[in-house]
Amino acid sequence: MDTEHSADRADPFELAQEAADALRRATGIDTHEIALTLGSGWGQAAELIGETVAEIPAAEIPGFTPPALEGHVGTLRSVRTAAGRHALVIGARTHYYEGRGVRPVVHGVRTAAAAGARTMILTNGCGGLNPSWGPGTPVLISDHLNLTGRSPLEGATFVDLTDLYSPRLRELARGVDPTLDEGVYAQFPGPHYETPAEVRMAGVLGADLVGMSTALEAIAARHAGMEVFGISLVTNQAAGISATPLSHEEVLEAGRAAGARISGLLARIVAQL
Repeated sequence: MDTEHSADRADPFELAQEAADALRRATGIDTHEIALTLGSGWGQAAELIGETVAEIPAAEIPGFTPPALEGHVGTLRSVRTAAGRHALVIGARTHYYEGRGVRPVVHGVRTAAAAGARTMILTNGCGGLNPSWGPGTPVLISDHLNLTGRSPLEGATFVDLTDLYSPRLRELARGVDPTLDEGVYAQFPGPHYETPAEVRMAGVLGADLVGMSTALEAIAARHAGMEVFGISLVTNQAAGISATPLSHEEVLEAGRAAGARISGLLARIVAQL
């Protein structure tokens, strides 16, 4: 049973609007056209996308809390791109395994939508099932398996998830880097890493990537009417694929090693939006 949290007891859309209003006051920016959630390994992208207009501790904005995971900066940043658009960089991701409920997991996405964002970029660090994808390989997300058993949608809210991860944006990304592969991402609830049997199961179901984020956020973004772009950093080969025991330090080290390269890639993709 998820632990009740103050943000989970408020109307999630009212809370997102309150957060977006607070963000406008704090940044002086009326509309953020693009939003990015930067997962493990992707943090340097915020410096490369454009000029930082404002950076705010996320906990100062309604509904956000300090990050529970090392590797997440815990800030909300407003960045002006070279094209003059404004991007909201979310460095404060709430994971489902924190036990706060589903609403806080997707609060950043809903805040971005309330702030005017029409494009949602979701990144993560994950395990790879393809043995040819070594640590440091970026992979476009073409679809997902939501294995959390939960949804951010409540009641009779029926949303089509066909082409959830925008084919247009994936094609745009391949125009920036034609070598990019793509695959299906499976979100497990965590926080433990998957067992080799669970990884084999995910592979049978069609997964190429496994992790503990992104799918719930993507569903909320589609519900909010945003175009979704997802990209994973393979930080390790998944359990049973690699003979090496998994560790969070391995994830962080892979992110550090690949950070400059993948962040530069993401910045080039954003410049094309």
